[in-house]
Amino acid sequence: MRKPVLLRLYATLATMAVAAATGLALSMPEASAATGGVTGYATQNGGTTGGAGGQTVRATTGTQIHQALCSRASSSTPIIIQVEGTINAGNTTKVSGDSCNTAADKIELKQISNVTLVGVGSGAVFDQLGIHVRESSNIIIQNVTVQNVKKSGSPVSNGGDAIGMESDVHNVWVDHNTLLASGGEDEGYDSLVDMKATTQYVTVSYNVLRNSGRGGLVGSSDSDLDNTYITFHHNLYQNIDSRTPLLRGGTAHIYDNYYTSLNESGINSRAGAKAKVENNYFEDSANPLGTFYTDLPGYWQVSGNIFDNVTWAAPDDETNPAGSNPTSTTTVSIPYAYTLDAASCVPSIVSQTAGANKGLQVSNGNCTAQTPTPTPTSTATPTPTPTTTPGNPTGTNLSLTAAADGSSKASGTSYGNVRDGSLTTYWSPAGATGSVSVKWGSATTVSKVNIREASGSTGAIGSWRVLNADTGAVLASGSGAGVISFPATSLRKVTFEILASSGTPKVAEFETYAG
Repeated sequence: MRKPVLLRLYATLATMAVAAATGLALSMPEASAATGGVTGYATQNGGTTGGAGGQTVRATTGTQIHQALCSRASSSTPIIIQVEGTINAGNTTKVSGDSCNTAADKIELKQISNVTLVGVGSGAVFDQLGIHVRESSNIIIQNVTVQNVKKSGSPVSNGGDAIGMESDVHNVWVDHNTLLASGGEDEGYDSLVDMKATTQYVTVSYNVLRNSGRGGLVGSSDSDLDNTYITFHHNLYQNIDSRTPLLRGGTAHIYDNYYTSLNESGINSRAGAKAKVENNYFEDSANPLGTFYTDLPGYWQVSGNIFDNVTWAAPDDETNPAGSNPTSTTTVSIPYAYTLDAASCVPSIVSQTAGANKGLQVSNGNCTAQTPTPTPTSTATPTPTPTTTPGNPTGTNLSLTAAADGSSKASGTSYGNVRDGSLTTYWSPAGATGSVSVKWGSATTVSKVNIREASGSTGAIGSWRVLNADTGAVLASGSGAGVISFPATSLRKVTFEILASSGTPKVAEFETYAG
């Protein structure tokens, strides 16, 4: 029998009363997702950028979130949805459209891609209403609170999961959220973060998971083994009975998390799962690592962890705790670059940075909180951030023989204008942000781009990123127009993405050079 969850609420969340608005409004520039900060396995498989480069809208009801999804040109058109206020069953209805597949009893992110859902302003609270990701990819869920979602009763939402991913989901970043329950399964609550039925390339970072019977699982049963490549780092697990997480099959990387008051068990690797578990801090907890509730073993590679006031059960047919001096039973190769905080400072740095409404702060890898800076989305080694320089590079402008496309274009402008050799024609995005690309029919080596603004628009371009559009990797980031250098890269398509601007950006030429 499982023990009931200890109902220790460490913080009280104020309920935010928000009047239902009649439509979606363009957001103010002060609130945007820190999409450049994605880490872990979500950087692989092409990377995770969410709605970067798309329209930004503001929503204060669940219905408006669904309206934003349904108003896109297609189910893959990038969009950033900024959420403020309390989202609940009373203000969430089904919305229909060719670019969406929504429902009335949950926030439905189904059969879509390229979406960022981010809390802004005074905060976003999803109250008794879960976020449901199905058959979708390239999704970011950031800076929101999801609380008290039940698996039965009223309202019924997402099988009881605060955030649930299921059925061919890949490249999701769950970051800086606060996920809460007020009890365990006996009280009607299920998991805080679940991944099932082929969910892959996910990063769960800087979240608070608190007061629940179940933290979350990877794999719904011992035969659901195709969920893999999941990173958990800098999360706070507090007053959880079990599943921090439960792993069935697949590979996970679990580092720099702070676990306190795990009541029954913690990281449960079973059914052939492999986990790299390093530099975590376990405190006042029972059985923080092992294989539990099954005779199907899982495996772990351990290093640098601290176990503070931890107890371990005796092994039996369905209990195989790692023990008071855990040793590795497998090895796990990690394909991306990362920096470890020392386990001794994990309680401090995680307490400062994890959860919603913390300013999206992250660790600098030295146990100090800082605001995030853009990092690559799919390469294993970060590239240096260049500065733009005036003047023109020498050599052949490769864009003159390329094609062009982009995320949007203002009336009277054209993508092709950025590679026609003329400074009198130009491309502008449909809004203040957007992206334009040049592309070739075969792989082409590029190490410099030159962004030249049209007359009268000098200085309008603010922050930007240059992307290898073949892989999603960030080649460079900075601000202002000019010459941008980065390591020589062979690609078929390169993208210039404007993240912020003052006035209307007008890109007259997007020149590319081999050297």
